[in-house]
Amino acid sequence: MTTDYKAFVRRWFDEVWNKGRTDAIDEMYAPDGIAHGFGPDRQGPAAFKEIHAMYRNAFPDLRIVVEDTVVEGDTVAARWSATATHQGPLVGLARTDKGVSFGGMTFIRMKDGKMVEGWNVFDQMGMMQQLTSA
Repeated sequence: MTTDYKAFVRRWFDEVWNKGRTDAIDEMYAPDGIAHGFGPDRQGPAAFKEIHAMYRNAFPDLRIVVEDTVVEGDTVAARWSATATHQGPLVGLARTDKGVSFGGMTFIRMKDGKMVEGWNVFDQMGMMQQLTSA
């Protein structure tokens, strides 16, 4: 069971988002875990994999860098930045081949070495403006 929550969150972003490893979701996300901030809450690994697939299909070269982390009790906060190229459909927007960069923050509550709840906030508006600008 991990108690190094800073290492956990860095591994989450690297394995799940940068490398696109869906099996890492099964390893790190609790069976009853809940993710907030991607529209309706996503409970369990299968539901999270749906949103993961949508973003990874739209941005297969997604690269997230964890800029800062803070731990308090069983919760770790991460501030991160992302870059990617829009290479697949995303919420009704066809592939644009445009590069994007945006930032975000995630809070993860841990239990028994797994993520049991996550809150995600990122600059979706800024990302979409980059994709739809001339």
